Amino acid sequence: MSLLKVSGTKIVDEGGKEVILRGAGLGGWMNMENFISGYPGCEYQIREALAETIGQEKSEFFFDKFLEYFFLEDDAKFFRGLGLNCIRLPFNYRHFEDDLNPRVLKTSGFKHLDRVINICAQHGIYTILDMHTAPGGQNTDWHCDSGTHQAAFWIHKDFQDRSIWLWEELAKHYAGNKWIAGYNPLNEPTDPTQTRVVALYDRVYQAIRAIDPEHVIFFDGNTFASDFSHFGDIHKKWSNTAYSIHDYSLFGFPAAPEQYIGSSEQKRRLKRSYEKKREWMDQRGLCVWNGEWGPVYARKQYEGEATDQINEIRYKVLKDQLEIYNHDRLSWSIWLYKDIGFQGMVYTSLDTPYMTLFSKFLAKKHRLAVDAWGADDQHVRRIYQPLIDHIIEEVPQEFRNLYPYPVWTLSGRVGRLARNLLVSEFLVKEWAAHFVGKSEEELDSIAASFKFDACLHRDGLNRILTDNAKAVSE
Repeated sequence: MSLLKVSGTKIVDEGGKEVILRGAGLGGWMNMENFISGYPGCEYQIREALAETIGQEKSEFFFDKFLEYFFLEDDAKFFRGLGLNCIRLPFNYRHFEDDLNPRVLKTSGFKHLDRVINICAQHGIYTILDMHTAPGGQNTDWHCDSGTHQAAFWIHKDFQDRSIWLWEELAKHYAGNKWIAGYNPLNEPTDPTQTRVVALYDRVYQAIRAIDPEHVIFFDGNTFASDFSHFGDIHKKWSNTAYSIHDYSLFGFPAAPEQYIGSSEQKRRLKRSYEKKREWMDQRGLCVWNGEWGPVYARKQYEGEATDQINEIRYKVLKDQLEIYNHDRLSWSIWLYKDIGFQGMVYTSLDTPYMTLFSKFLAKKHRLAVDAWGADDQHVRRIYQPLIDHIIEEVPQEFRNLYPYPVWTLSGRVGRLARNLLVSEFLVKEWAAHFVGKSEEELDSIAASFKFDACLHRDGLNRILTDNAKAVSE
């Protein structure tokens, strides 16, 4: 066990020896996400709906058991057994303060965060604390839990002040903990001005350093951790700092531009996309961390006989990305560790109480394409295409690309606003209604569907990660 720090382009231990962090993100846990956990819309919406439907006491019981069962010692043993050594821990600010009672620390937020950090430490796993959801929403997507497509965080200073206050509280709590590899202050910002994010980072840096001068700080690039072009020379003011890219490839998703076969041209495009994201750091000799990456996977209940073939292609994308990363001795955190079967290294079995209870509802969600992540809109495209055509017809070409283009295309924007926000909002109470009449014993059983022993393993993915870890360590 050693406190980690940044030295030039590398992460090193206290003795100066290089440490390459390879692991996964614990998405869907202290920051629940719809495609990971199976609910529609945003986390705050389903929490409010469940409390309204079955009562506050039972609702809190269910979510507390869910948080407990989602990561236990068996998970840590399995994870470390694959040869992985770091878990990124995304959290929602709502665990630590309420919007109607801001800057009053909810110490209950540390209950599960401390528990998982300690479990990981006992098994030789570093952790990185990731504020995945900030007050007001730091980006335009569902995972910042704002329920809107506007990132209000960037236009209300008080939201920014509250995030800095929370990092001060976190730094007080975790300063000196050597099993924490560092702090990731803001997940995937989308600041349309491109400058407020830099100013905010400088404020966060100064606030944390006044309390905790030792832990590494990992700063995401703007526009979903892809763009550092406006950072200028701000790095000269900071020490012990790394810079986080998120290196998702379209080749690993249903909307891939073409079938991936690993041709030299496709590999060149994989590498070029990755290199472009880290260009600012490479020009300045700075440390890079890949905080998120990885394909999504087909599921037999939806893709049928094509499932295995699709997934073999996705594994090929994964292997070729790893080859690039290994060449650069890059630290990374794949997305993600556990879910209901779309991207996780382990995932809940279809015969668990949760998946049985929601089987028809999940099929409906899939058909309606109400989750943005990796959505296949083939069943509802005929409904939304006329709206897309209408906008194209009425809006001149030069006004069609609204920020965060090109991550959000015109058609993608229509999908997010119409399906992922509007339609999903009408499904929230339907999700909650599945819990009506359930006893605490039944609620416990439903939550226990996310226990490690109730999960299946994505063996193809895990084998690749294990073989890679062995190869790199040799």
